[in-house]
Amino acid sequence: MSYYADLHVHSKYSRATSRDGCLEEFAYWARLKGLAVVATGDFTHPAWLADIREKLVPAEPGLFRLRPEIEALVESRLPPMLRAENSGQFMPVRFGPARFILQVEISTIYKKAGATRKVHHIIFVPDIEAALRLVRRLDQIGNLKSDGRPILGLDSRDLLEIVLESGPGSFLAPAHIWTPWFSALGSKSGFDSIDECYGDLAGSVFAVETGLSSDPPMNWRLSALDRFRLISNSDAHSPSKLAREACVFDTAMDYHALRRALATGEGYGGTVEFFPEEGKYHADGHRACSVRLDPVETRERKGLCPVCGKPVTVGVLSRVEALADRPSGYRPPGASDFCGVIPLREVLAELLETSPASKAVARAYSETLERFGPELAILRHVPPDALREAPALADAIARMREGRVVREAGYDGEFGVIRVFKPGELARAHPNATSPAVRRGRRRAQGGDPAPK
Repeated sequence: MSYYADLHVHSKYSRATSRDGCLEEFAYWARLKGLAVVATGDFTHPAWLADIREKLVPAEPGLFRLRPEIEALVESRLPPMLRAENSGQFMPVRFGPARFILQVEISTIYKKAGATRKVHHIIFVPDIEAALRLVRRLDQIGNLKSDGRPILGLDSRDLLEIVLESGPGSFLAPAHIWTPWFSALGSKSGFDSIDECYGDLAGSVFAVETGLSSDPPMNWRLSALDRFRLISNSDAHSPSKLAREACVFDTAMDYHALRRALATGEGYGGTVEFFPEEGKYHADGHRACSVRLDPVETRERKGLCPVCGKPVTVGVLSRVEALADRPSGYRPPGASDFCGVIPLREVLAELLETSPASKAVARAYSETLERFGPELAILRHVPPDALREAPALADAIARMREGRVVREAGYDGEFGVIRVFKPGELARAHPNATSPAVRRGRRRAQGGDPAPK
């Protein structure tokens, strides 16, 4: 039976992350989202590794679960529809108490070939013993206590060697490979190929993480990436951001089966993706001047901001264009499937014409999950007929699944915006979809309801 996995997260011990980043919250949100496997993140941090060892117990080979008494507390917080194993009538994949996989992101900063390189890597190990061996090696190189994503002055190739030596089954994937500042292929501090980054050990790399600002069709334009499995993960800095991107597997619930699927492609079902324009480095631009450029405009302006004259941040789209050896639209034989989604809270926020962080959206989110099951089921699997009692949501989900969305690309660290309806279209098509407060405001604007005194 297939399942969803989110293989890249961060705990509360990483910088700029939520205080809620604990194992219990990750397990709780994994159930709300519909994930069967979620990464631990940050296992090289001593305090987080202590939490992992205290709160998790071995489950299937290479995977872990919460201790039964902790898992029961998480279960008690869930809506009834999400509590039982394989619950949710519209969830045709494995769904139940979350399994954890040991994962950490490492940042390496070093000089090579006359340039400063800043590359991020995600690392996986099958057991605590391998994690401890890796920690002992890395602790001799840099400070593992200051950040859950430690920064080490270490060549990418040498980090890969240490990972491979930590034990059979340990593996590394370059993280968000296109991010301008911190990635293997980034425009600011990366390389022009994965082989150049990892040298003579590059053959040991079999998966690359494409990041929020790119999707598989963009990566298919590079023949050099054909040999890698393209993976997508949330890189969540808070538990509620889980599954904004995820991987699909059709394997036994087993670390080694998951690894084998990534190494060979057998049992790997592809990815759930952000629309890449929503990523905060998709387009080129200069956030300080509110300037966003496409690749052609950047070349015409010689990479300079038209307002202040300073260099713009060259985004993922331009970087792909620079390295691509295939036209847009090419699909390699045997390429894995993918689908674009908009996080459910963002869809509901658009329908209610309010912020995704509002209480109205939180309430609508809970009610929607209670009626239809976990978020990934709603975004991907619930039949349109089953949503007929929520016609605006049904319309929004149908448009999203067909890729009929309005895209406003992110740039220079600013997230993009993906909408399902054009301005004014929601009010015309679904006049009763928004919250009562919004509808009252519309009527007042049209000369209807008097303003409150």
